[in-house]
Amino acid sequence: MNRPRIQMMGCTIDNLSMAETVQTIEGFIASGRPHQHVVVNVDKLVKAQRDPELQRIINECALINADGMPVVWASRLLGKPLKERVAGVDLFEALMAGAADKGWRVYLLGAKEEIVSKVRDIYSQKYPKLVFAGHRNGYWKPEEEAGVVEEITAAKADLLFVAISSPKKEQFLGAYQSQMKIPFAMGVGGTFDVAAGKVKRAPLWMQKTGFEWFYRFLQEPRRMFRRYFIEDMAFFGLMLKEWRSR
Repeated sequence: MNRPRIQMMGCTIDNLSMAETVQTIEGFIASGRPHQHVVVNVDKLVKAQRDPELQRIINECALINADGMPVVWASRLLGKPLKERVAGVDLFEALMAGAADKGWRVYLLGAKEEIVSKVRDIYSQKYPKLVFAGHRNGYWKPEEEAGVVEEITAAKADLLFVAISSPKKEQFLGAYQSQMKIPFAMGVGGTFDVAAGKVKRAPLWMQKTGFEWFYRFLQEPRRMFRRYFIEDMAFFGLMLKEWRSR
């Protein structure tokens, strides 16, 4: 399937709406073949510039969405406007509803045991028809990784949601997705924390105006200060460089 795509700061991004993204994923699941998904935001675009392996994994993914209004705004400034932001947490919710409706089997991987178990319990109650192929926390030793992969492969899920840190989740899926043979595998970052109620999502007006990151910072200022106010500042330099080279 040919999809409209743009190039930004060395990364490919699919220019799809939320509805078009869900439709594309439905096609992936129907095919039965393994597909890896990734969302890119300011932080990931900056990391990809510094990490060629991460950039390679992103660009080889079957589906790449922009999760972050600054990325959408940058696309407009650079003359290649994206249709809209496709937030990972919103896509997760849409796919869980779709799984309950269509009988897709779901596997949850990541976060602490109490968090991932709570997410499973919450969605089992919310969607009684939802089928879980399994779940596992996101903490394992290097020597345990092969066993984790075998466990997920044996579960025969249609959807795999991975809530571990970047770039670990991208590397994990890049290394094992073809072996696990899951039709759609998606890294979801902190989505499990939001779904479990541990982290409160920003009000809708902040989401729409691009200030969701600031709300996140206010919740955990010590943890997020370096990311938002030091590391991610490189994004503006990268955007200016690309704008000048047009």
